[in-house]
Amino acid sequence: MESKIIGLTGGIGSGKTTVAKFIEEFGFPVYYSDDRAKDIVNENDDLKAKIKELLGNEAYDENGHYNRKFVADQVFNNKDLLHNLNEIIHPAVRIDFEDWVKKQTKYLVFKETALLFELKLNKQCYKSVLVTAEDNIRAKRVMDRDGKTYREVEAVMEKQMPEKDKIKLADCIIYNNTNLEDLKDQTERIIFDIE
Repeated sequence: MESKIIGLTGGIGSGKTTVAKFIEEFGFPVYYSDDRAKDIVNENDDLKAKIKELLGNEAYDENGHYNRKFVADQVFNNKDLLHNLNEIIHPAVRIDFEDWVKKQTKYLVFKETALLFELKLNKQCYKSVLVTAEDNIRAKRVMDRDGKTYREVEAVMEKQMPEKDKIKLADCIIYNNTNLEDLKDQTERIIFDIE
């Protein structure tokens, strides 16, 4: 039996990671794309060489670890550079994900990724689930969690696809504007409604 792939996404501060944890509690496996990408850029020598070629040796520190801050600073306001970096990293993550799916036994598996719609990864999924919340609630969560200013959070949110566009593309929507209990109830309902 082949597992159905469900894409799980949400903008910064939406609560998608919390929803992913609930999904795991309900017994379904979740592949954390962004976390795996962080591992892959440190594990894969071929990838390291390509990233250094694109961004220079400073992309890795003296211990050979990916220099996230340096890379983020390079690509934050440079769309072409970001695109080229994604062209290196995303195929490697895709292969890693495909290998992971083969090992799963549940009828549903979830792929948690921030860029589900931006990279059109929803086309490879049976269904897509969007976790969303009002912008001011999302901003407050990130400020509380990461100690960022409103302007810093706003700058990140402005770079992400607008929520209204994601809502149009999503098959299922979880609104995270109230509390954890409500969030868990919505998550459970949506998961067990997927045929």
